[in-house]
Amino acid sequence: MTFRLSFILTVFFVCFSFAQNGNPNDYLSAQFHKERREALRAKMPKNSVAVFFGNPIRNRANDVDYVYHQDPDFYYLTGYKEPNCVLVIFSNNQTDKDGKTYNEMIYVQEKNPKVEQWTGIRLGTEGAKKDLGFEVALNGKEFLNSGIDYMSFNNVLFKEFEEDTRNSKRDKADLYKLIGAFKSQIGYNEKVKSQTDSNVQNEINPKKSITSKKATIDTQSILTYMASLREIKSKEEMVLLTKAVRISAMGQREIMKAMHPGMSETEIQGVHEFVYKKYGSEYEGYPSIVGAGNNGCVLHYIENSKMKVENDLVLMDLGAEYHGYSADVTRTIPANGKFSTEQKLIYDLVYDAQEAGIATAKIGNGFGAPDTAARKVISDGLIKLGITKTADESRKYFPHGTSHHIGLDVHDPGLYNNFEENMVLTVEPGIYIPNGSDCDKKWWGIAVRIEDDILITANGPVNLSGEAPRKSNDIELLMKEKSVFDNFNLPVLD
Repeated sequence: MTFRLSFILTVFFVCFSFAQNGNPNDYLSAQFHKERREALRAKMPKNSVAVFFGNPIRNRANDVDYVYHQDPDFYYLTGYKEPNCVLVIFSNNQTDKDGKTYNEMIYVQEKNPKVEQWTGIRLGTEGAKKDLGFEVALNGKEFLNSGIDYMSFNNVLFKEFEEDTRNSKRDKADLYKLIGAFKSQIGYNEKVKSQTDSNVQNEINPKKSITSKKATIDTQSILTYMASLREIKSKEEMVLLTKAVRISAMGQREIMKAMHPGMSETEIQGVHEFVYKKYGSEYEGYPSIVGAGNNGCVLHYIENSKMKVENDLVLMDLGAEYHGYSADVTRTIPANGKFSTEQKLIYDLVYDAQEAGIATAKIGNGFGAPDTAARKVISDGLIKLGITKTADESRKYFPHGTSHHIGLDVHDPGLYNNFEENMVLTVEPGIYIPNGSDCDKKWWGIAVRIEDDILITANGPVNLSGEAPRKSNDIELLMKEKSVFDNFNLPVLD
């Protein structure tokens, strides 16, 4: 597919992804989420119950919270995007007092017109039934005294709790209270948290009880079940994930045309993120990384504060999030449009390593295959360039792994065994030579990472982010093109 044709299709897709009221209508369907719950239920042991809690609201400062982001597992299973919620899934049918059977229930935020005027419309129980497809939807406060007899189940499955919830004085059914009620109902012994690690290991077996009157809890199996589900992407998921990846690739293309030595790292970040918003991406999948020169040697550099990138290489690791699905695409380009001799040697070495890694992303190969292939190319290349003397020494210049799953998390869960069809992973080798390294000074401050999002198919690996040039010559050619940002000038502020 030519770039021009793919661009036209993208614009077409963007235009027709909105309902008549102006809101997107290309979210995952209620049927998708229902099928995911059924798939999880099929993995659960007989006579077991799984309990999922939404993410907490996290405070930024004073009375300002961070933009809320739902727990990915909760979203995967429900499509519900609001806080203060609980999902309960039973392996076997249950019967209520009226003789009706059910095998799942969701607890959601109660409708409250006064609160909704400030923070947005709540779905409520009726919305959870109509829009999310739940037959049993209850207000969160009903979970406080749910009547579920957890002691009667062979296994109560849930993820271990994190200490990041706040107790709101205004909300009688916030996450803090929902979790507290659950702990009380299963006999969860919180005092274990304050014991030494050795005592904790001796006293906690995730498949055995931890108090005298308690349920049989299991905080490990649910992680395995969800990882095995989420590492294989459905057709519906691939539509959204592919869009997130292509949006991210478009951001890389546009900055290649707009880049010049006088730009700041923050401005470069802004160009990427503007493109994301233009295509309908709600958020970034993770804090944007834009590191010029030596800053690129910091793997998760997010300050992006250098005022002029000058003639440095600029490492840009960014990913758009579209309807919850996050891309992860990295390009490294010369700010002045032309690789220096040393920059090009390192860049081309990383490119060759990535090509070797991508070639191994085939069904049946182990998840570590791309890393093994890429690392061999880089270690041999660094020795040839005189930067290192041994293969082991190359690890200090290539200190991270080469691949991870992507999806609802930028580092999506998975079992990390052999490659299977419809997995999506990154292949991202890199070389980072910080100032002061034990090599010739001409290499100092060079940092290169190339990262693409690869779909595993029956016909071999497919590069979803390939619209952003990777070859050094192709990058230089694109950087000569005019940019839509060339004449974007704002008044100078003192």
